[in-house]
Amino acid sequence: MADQQADGSVDRPGHIRSFVLRQGRVSAAQQRYREAMMGRIGVPYVAARVDLDALFGRSAPQILEIGFGMGETSATIAAHHPEQDYLGIEVHTPGVGSLCKLVAEMGLANQRIIQHDAVEVLREMIAPATLAGIHIFFPDPWPKKRHHKRRLLQPALVRLLASRLRPGGYLHSATDWQDYAEQMLLVLSSEALLENTAPGFAPRPDYRPQTKFEQRGLRLGHGVWDLVFRRRPEAVQPASFKAENDRQNQLA
Repeated sequence: MADQQADGSVDRPGHIRSFVLRQGRVSAAQQRYREAMMGRIGVPYVAARVDLDALFGRSAPQILEIGFGMGETSATIAAHHPEQDYLGIEVHTPGVGSLCKLVAEMGLANQRIIQHDAVEVLREMIAPATLAGIHIFFPDPWPKKRHHKRRLLQPALVRLLASRLRPGGYLHSATDWQDYAEQMLLVLSSEALLENTAPGFAPRPDYRPQTKFEQRGLRLGHGVWDLVFRRRPEAVQPASFKAENDRQNQLA
């Protein structure tokens, strides 16, 4: 039987958890902006496909971000690319409140937020072959070896992510942990629906701004690794994948 979690998500047999809930302190401003803005830009979780064009009130390329943290990068990208729409997923209330504040202050019309488990959102709400891109920036590295199984980018999730990209859509991940970067490269390279856009790690695309934390790390000699993969054209989609994707959708 599925178990209801404190965050509202459901644990099912074989369910991939996209996060571990560590609820930090929510400031008065974060709480105030969350209460004021989520009625306008928040998207309630439902176990049904969502019409993304209706959600944003237009037809435009749609980018999904998993784990946007405090939202600075998300807001900056959305502000610089008004021609695209951005759907951010985050479970932690301080980060949700922070991005709500940035959206209000910057007057962004192309940002929406779902506060829920990303895996359930992908399985239930996002139709296959719809997204123009997916961003996963600096996910929890789980540095201890015994915790590596908790890392977000595992084969099952990468397969699900790839299925939600339209042909030519991209999956961009970044990390400042070299061993996690190497694991990401291996897992992403092993997914038949994806192809690497670089010989290995990619140069940082111009649209991803450097955070202050990242700039400080680079000054200290720390590395940052970007990976940008694209979904292959439908013509080379393995026949076995369609059957597996249909099976996943039936289980969703």
